[in-house]
Amino acid sequence: MPTTPRSRSQARTTRPWILPGMDFADSRRKPNFTGKIAVAAALTVMCIIVLKQSPGFSGTNVFSRHEVGVTHVLVTGGAGYIGSHATLRLLKDNYRVTIVDNLSRGNMGAVRVLQRLFPQPGRLQFIYDDLGDAKAVNKLFSENAFDAVMHFAAVAYVGESTMEPLRYYHNITSNTLTVLEAMAAHNVNTLIYSSTCATYGEPDTMPIVETTPQNPINPYGKAKKMAEDIILDFTKSKKSNMAVMILRYFNVIGSDPEGRLGEAPRPELREHGRISGACFDAALGIISGLKIRGTDYPTTDGTCIRDYIDVTDLVDAHVKALDKAEPGKVGIYNVGTGQGRSVKEFVEACKKATGASIKVDYLARRPGDYAEVYSDPSKIHRELNWTAQYTDLGQSLTQAWKWQKAHPKGYGSA
Repeated sequence: MPTTPRSRSQARTTRPWILPGMDFADSRRKPNFTGKIAVAAALTVMCIIVLKQSPGFSGTNVFSRHEVGVTHVLVTGGAGYIGSHATLRLLKDNYRVTIVDNLSRGNMGAVRVLQRLFPQPGRLQFIYDDLGDAKAVNKLFSENAFDAVMHFAAVAYVGESTMEPLRYYHNITSNTLTVLEAMAAHNVNTLIYSSTCATYGEPDTMPIVETTPQNPINPYGKAKKMAEDIILDFTKSKKSNMAVMILRYFNVIGSDPEGRLGEAPRPELREHGRISGACFDAALGIISGLKIRGTDYPTTDGTCIRDYIDVTDLVDAHVKALDKAEPGKVGIYNVGTGQGRSVKEFVEACKKATGASIKVDYLARRPGDYAEVYSDPSKIHRELNWTAQYTDLGQSLTQAWKWQKAHPKGYGSA
């Protein structure tokens, strides 16, 4: 396990000291002049020796060099919902972390929470950059000594992807290629990739296993699959000895059990957001009610069935994947509970968690959605010793609701 990074000292320029009371014009003090110079020189040498032994003597930032016993992880999209929770877990486990985010979907408020929790030098740094800028990404890698990358950064709404497909292909597929190129150029050989069950589309049989054919039916899933293909093709090349873990996860809910972080999507994106966010907005009166899209699916109650995974379990899977990643090998894992819940079940659980009477409107299906998706998590349990712990849907929603009540305007109301 990585050790806690050491504090860094800034290198200083030293020069011979002028001792108090020294007067070069006073001929009566000349006999002591040589001795005083010798004392000053000795003190100067001692200062230089101490400085050379300090971590910062070279004048470089502690994030810009590798350190024995410390694993430096680049978390792309670390200001976002999942990325911020992953950063919190990494920092708790004594990793060194750099967050890169353009804040188009992330929250600077989440970064500030993390900075307050881990203020020690050499623990966490935030860099504002866009992964779509190849020069900026190359500069990021050239100026920092990363040991691994957790790549979360992505636009991630199914409905939005059907309205803005080109944006999704660029943001997910093209940006992943840019990150991978920078990793290859700077010899960063461990990648934990945030993928999705949307790459499977709507399989003929349930539950979904890792060998289930991938036939995505919306631009979000297609863009993620393309990114996966790029990563896998690179790992097959002779130039690669990369350790890769691809995690395909299902519908994420919940928040930090200690109430430090939560989900705070931008207001203009609420219509595309997760069902939990919509439920909470309805309970808070931010929106007039909850809109359920599709009641005629071939399921028990006509609404979609999904596998809801708590964010705390999800980031635990990422850390276990990082710990087990091996050079030259690829691991692909579903991250879910193995249990499907209908949207109607979810809404009832949300009503109970919030204690609110939520108005529900039933509308036509949303383009790009599929009827039933839930996982078979046996492979990740077998190979990474991971099992979902927060499987009580009501408990996860209750915990997330506590954060939402305390932050009705997101991090801005903290």
